[in-house]
Amino acid sequence: MVTVQARTELKNSIRLCALLFVVLFVIIGMRAWFLQILRSPDLTRTLERQYKTSVLLSPKRGTIYDRNGNELAISVQVESVFARPHRISDPAQLAPRLAAILQMPTETISGRLIEEKPFVWIARKITTVQAQAIRELKEPGLEFATESKRSYPNGELAGQVLGFAGLDAEGLEGLEFRLNETLRGTPQRVAANRDARGRRLFSEGFCSSAQDDGSDVYLTVDKTIQYIAEKEMQATVAATGAKSGIAVVMDPWNGDVLAMAVVPLFDPNRYSQYSRDLWRNRAIADVLEPGSTFKIFVVAAAMQEKIITPEDTFFCENGKYRVGGRTISDVHPYGWLNVSGIIQHSSNIGVSKISKHLGTPLFYEYIRKFGFARPTGIELPAEASGSMPVSHKLPEHTRSVMSFGHSISVTPLQLAQAYSAIANGGVLIQPNVVRRIRTADGETFAYGTDAPGQRVVEPATAQRLSEMLQTVVEGGTGMRAGVPGFGVAGKTGTARKLDNGSYSSKRLVASFAGFCPADNPRITVVVVVDEPQTMTYGGQSAAPAFSRIAQQILNYLNVAPRVQFAAGEAPGRTSDHTPLAADRAG
Repeated sequence: MVTVQARTELKNSIRLCALLFVVLFVIIGMRAWFLQILRSPDLTRTLERQYKTSVLLSPKRGTIYDRNGNELAISVQVESVFARPHRISDPAQLAPRLAAILQMPTETISGRLIEEKPFVWIARKITTVQAQAIRELKEPGLEFATESKRSYPNGELAGQVLGFAGLDAEGLEGLEFRLNETLRGTPQRVAANRDARGRRLFSEGFCSSAQDDGSDVYLTVDKTIQYIAEKEMQATVAATGAKSGIAVVMDPWNGDVLAMAVVPLFDPNRYSQYSRDLWRNRAIADVLEPGSTFKIFVVAAAMQEKIITPEDTFFCENGKYRVGGRTISDVHPYGWLNVSGIIQHSSNIGVSKISKHLGTPLFYEYIRKFGFARPTGIELPAEASGSMPVSHKLPEHTRSVMSFGHSISVTPLQLAQAYSAIANGGVLIQPNVVRRIRTADGETFAYGTDAPGQRVVEPATAQRLSEMLQTVVEGGTGMRAGVPGFGVAGKTGTARKLDNGSYSSKRLVASFAGFCPADNPRITVVVVVDEPQTMTYGGQSAAPAFSRIAQQILNYLNVAPRVQFAAGEAPGRTSDHTPLAADRAG
């Protein structure tokens, strides 16, 4: 029989258990309230980190086309191979087999296969043949990812203009670098889920947004004209043993750069196999002393200011002239020459006397008006501005040698721009290499400047300058620049390079700058031959290259010749290419 005391103890036990249950439920409730109300945002973020992820998708890089829609730079889909090291059973056996397929050091691959990481790149953007060979290994720890690779279908063509993009599709040189933001588009971050094994799961119907892709770029460059210029400069460099060669072809009326050839060439598909020096676009990044090609601008300034006329004569001192305690020489001795004769026969003494009449302030003013000593503003990286001495400290002798293209540096593109100003009637126009942009959604807009240009000389002055330049080709230092059936206006140049602070007699830069047809110019062409070992003067090496380039371009553009010549005959030459007059250095 249960005593009163036992009943009391039982009731107390029941009450205690009930209290414990109440306390437990309160604790559980408070914990639930804490987790669901107070900690809910934190827990949600933790859960999302475990089961949700995001992927940064690289957009399709835009295509680069020439002016006629020919592809110059495209993006193609390729495969990259990566490893999951924890799933590879025998790295020592696998490494040499991969090395043989990928042509990589075995040690490099071995190190990657044993890394304590869930994911390791083995090789990116491999060939189709390499990918198939790796698949045949049937190694479960190797997987593939599809990536976009930049490809240049024309190989070396316009390599220094285009530049290249690296492994991560970022522009590193040339237009690929300068227009990287336009070409690459905007990367898109896309949400995804993870399964229990950590694999990414995308929603059905997933695709990237078209407007995030890169824009296409259309250049002013003409693929055929570029090929002509490169081929002829390669031939010229080979024939003369020169260090390098440059040709710039421009439309003088709108500033469109039709070709920019820099030899030696390089293939942007294999850029890492070339010296970095060959990546540089020497047509805009390298400066040179222009030599006698610069003389026409001194004459232009003096004529525009009505200081001289083409008929004015100057005594050329029979080849030797003392200025500021130093001697200026001509290659051939001349007595009296009019201004046209000074240009035709390339007299250093004659043009230095014209510069004296012009005076230093006007001399410098027109140098700048013709676009020298400042960048042209073309849409290419690393453009040099050129240089000239400070004007208020200019000795008379320095101004004299500047008048025939020494002690001043210019780029080949600046020279083409300045000669185009004479060709088009006296207006300096900014050069362009980009014609238009087409966005991923199809919108097209013009690129570059629509500025009308700056008038440098009056049309009548430009016409007289053109006539002077034509005499250079008809019977002066530039006879080998003649083009059958067309008038050519241009000027030769030969400049000595600086060597340890003094001018070298062996290291020369030969050049020719001109335009044709002279009466209605379609193209301006500047040719530079750096350190030719034979045919060292501009009239011997650069002028013939100009002739071949211009003749082929005019034929390609279907420009009708003004005069019909017998096969193989050219102005100023017989059918066997023998000059009708003695060849003169320029």
